[in-house]
Amino acid sequence: MHKILVTRSSMPDITEYVDEISSLFESHWITNAGEKHEELTDRLRDYLGVRALSLTVNGHMALEIALSLLDLKKGGEIITTPFTFVSTTHAIVRSGFTPVFCDIREEDCCMDPDKIEEKITENTVAIMPVHVYGNMCDVKRIGEIGKKHGLKVIYDAAHTFGVKLLYEGEWRGSGSFGDLSCFSFHATKVFNTIEGGAVCCRNEEEARMVTELRDFGIADEETVKYISPNAKMNEFSAAMGLCNLRHVDAEIEKRKKVNDLYRERLSDIKGVRLISERQDQKSNYAYFPVFIDKDEYGEDRDRLFSRLGEKGIGARKYFYPMVTKLDCYRDSYDSSETPVAGRMADSVMTIPMYADLSPEDVDKITEIIRNRE
Repeated sequence: MHKILVTRSSMPDITEYVDEISSLFESHWITNAGEKHEELTDRLRDYLGVRALSLTVNGHMALEIALSLLDLKKGGEIITTPFTFVSTTHAIVRSGFTPVFCDIREEDCCMDPDKIEEKITENTVAIMPVHVYGNMCDVKRIGEIGKKHGLKVIYDAAHTFGVKLLYEGEWRGSGSFGDLSCFSFHATKVFNTIEGGAVCCRNEEEARMVTELRDFGIADEETVKYISPNAKMNEFSAAMGLCNLRHVDAEIEKRKKVNDLYRERLSDIKGVRLISERQDQKSNYAYFPVFIDKDEYGEDRDRLFSRLGEKGIGARKYFYPMVTKLDCYRDSYDSSETPVAGRMADSVMTIPMYADLSPEDVDKITEIIRNRE
């Protein structure tokens, strides 16, 4: 059976990668901010349109280091979303803070700005919204709320590499919002360094501090300023990033074609809801979520998920369960307080999306969705 995975890592031609890493076998400098690492830092800063950034070993450590950088009051509350990958919440808890969950908007699955202020208490120290499926949060309103209440805003931007928003008359990259924005360059993302991440900063001084925080807190050979982890990106990952960055715009264009085919074939199916495309945003087509209304569609999400699997098609219930229903959090939170997130988590399924997904495979997937049993 021809299996179609839910995602497929973008990779350069092997000869391109071999050529990129060949100098490493001459220098033997394969970690600790070598030439590939520094080149990728410069190229990503320009591509993302940010003032400064520092690379990390993965997106999760980018979040933890961002929280360390801001020197927030330990034990304080951070408002975030339950509709996210668990890394977001883990980063908050592991850093010594308490997550407070705000509900989401149905139209884009991002944090609902109308519900943030009711979650703010005297213990609130920050807001950590998540851009979901490549859809950006309402950065203007969230920024205003943060400023009004003196709260830091750290964006989990893992899903929005290359996404741009028309903001006050100009196109701005997703990494340029908030006090800090954090990316994941995991193998499943639109842009990958195999594993990797980055913290986008407001200035070079902050980026320098991130660089120290990601390297045991070491400032120089005789000075250790912070108690920090080892979260450096190695040269082989940076080299993969340099290769993939050359092709990422073409990859996004290919993803757009897959997205357009899906929308053409699924938009008229009763009980299958798609997230509307935004005119003020240049998407990266990171994921293709569908939301199943059992009453209208005729079967629930889980049955459709099983039918696709029986036909060799990988799908993912992403994000399900929502964070407050996971074993490690459910005893501490009341999931009924975020009903929209709960409803979306119970009905969502992301179907295969990657640049090289063929029109024939799109047809196969959509026909199974169309032909309910």
